Amino acid sequence: MSMLTLVIRNVPRIAIRNLSSYVEKAALEVPLRQRTVYHGTKIVRKYSIKSNHGVSARTHETISVRTDRYFRTTSACLESMVVKVPPFAESVTEGDVRIEKKVGDHIGQDEVVMEIETDKTSMPVHCPAAGIIEEFLVKDGDTVKPGQDLFKLKVTGEAPPPKPAAAAAPPPPKPEPAAAPPPPPPPPTPQAAAPPPPPKPAAPAPAPPKPAMPSSSIPVAAIRHAQSLEAATVKLPPQDYTKEITGTRTEQRVKMNRMRLKIAERLKEAQNVNAMLTTFNEIDMSNIMEFRKANLEAFQKKYGMKLSFMSAFLKASAYALQDQPVVNAVIDGQEIVYRDYVDISVAVATPKGLVVPVIRNVESMNFADIENAMAQLADKARKGKIAIEDMDGGTFTISNGGVFGSLMGTPIINPPQSSILGMHAIFDRPVAIKGQQVVIRPMMYVALTYDHRLIDGREAVLFLRKIKQAVEDPRVILAGL
Repeated sequence: MSMLTLVIRNVPRIAIRNLSSYVEKAALEVPLRQRTVYHGTKIVRKYSIKSNHGVSARTHETISVRTDRYFRTTSACLESMVVKVPPFAESVTEGDVRIEKKVGDHIGQDEVVMEIETDKTSMPVHCPAAGIIEEFLVKDGDTVKPGQDLFKLKVTGEAPPPKPAAAAAPPPPKPEPAAAPPPPPPPPTPQAAAPPPPPKPAAPAPAPPKPAMPSSSIPVAAIRHAQSLEAATVKLPPQDYTKEITGTRTEQRVKMNRMRLKIAERLKEAQNVNAMLTTFNEIDMSNIMEFRKANLEAFQKKYGMKLSFMSAFLKASAYALQDQPVVNAVIDGQEIVYRDYVDISVAVATPKGLVVPVIRNVESMNFADIENAMAQLADKARKGKIAIEDMDGGTFTISNGGVFGSLMGTPIINPPQSSILGMHAIFDRPVAIKGQQVVIRPMMYVALTYDHRLIDGREAVLFLRKIKQAVEDPRVILAGL
């Protein structure tokens, strides 16, 4: 660490000002990071006894006997500091490093140098100050723990220089004028007349006709059928099997990141531990689509956000979970844990993997509260700032494969939960109305995968029917029926 400290006392203010300016100009090679100007006055009291017509009185006055003024400047730039692994959440003990910069790069303050991938999320490591990366103390892909040294940074205090603008492409060269065509060759000089050609010999006499072939006994229909088969047959050129096969067939092996490994482990654990079973139903989306269309503009004007179908499904799931509390329960050893609250995990696909942030206390939320919570979590997911605390807990999960066009699927339980709801795409299908007429309606298949050790088929079917009833008639949700 390079440090320069000047302390000067008992000088006039104008001298301090001049000295400050002079030191800064003279020390341009060592940028100044901290400057302090202090004016201190020592205060004392002066006591005196005065006599007025034989009466003595004690008086005092406050005076300044000395003034301290000093100028101090400290330079702490061009020092080397070691950046360490930031603290993790309680449930995380280690992570894998993914380096995004190189040694010698000029980094600005708060710029991301590397990311640490944990079991549940990725945590960026920001540069604490502007400087130059001197050395990485870990390798790309290494496993690190909290407090471990990551890289050395030389602090410069200067922002990285802007990237040079791309040079303008040079103008295309002007085409050279085409060369003049060569002059035509001179006409050949007339030569002496050639002698006349000899007369052609007389044509030979035609050969006698061959005797007619005997007529075939094959029927005409069979001949035409054989001709049509021959015409339809595609004849491939003969292949040379001695030649070597060439092409661009390649394989690439990529190491699975820690998040993908954890996802694979948890999904396999869910299959090994739970007795999973899936039941299906279909929902007529006509009424909820009309409800959304009628209130979309007013909802957006009042709350500043769009009204989506997800809020209706989350609210309907909360009603169904309260109606069938066993679907909201979980097995813990030899006990069943029932919850009187509903925390719904919403599966979100990101480029780095699947994350399931939790919306808590959905049973006490309205549509606006749910939309606001989903918007905040979606923004965090897009920026890669989903924290582990945002994904902890959860009593039920909703996975919406319909955004990708899924017609039907069987979702896998998100352990340690006991059930998961799968939403799918909305397609127009013919529907029989009361057995009297067939109409085209927007329909959605929904699937509930549940742990059959805890939840019976009756509870699962009633749960899906409750969701179907609440979504098909939004008044059920609004009235709390």
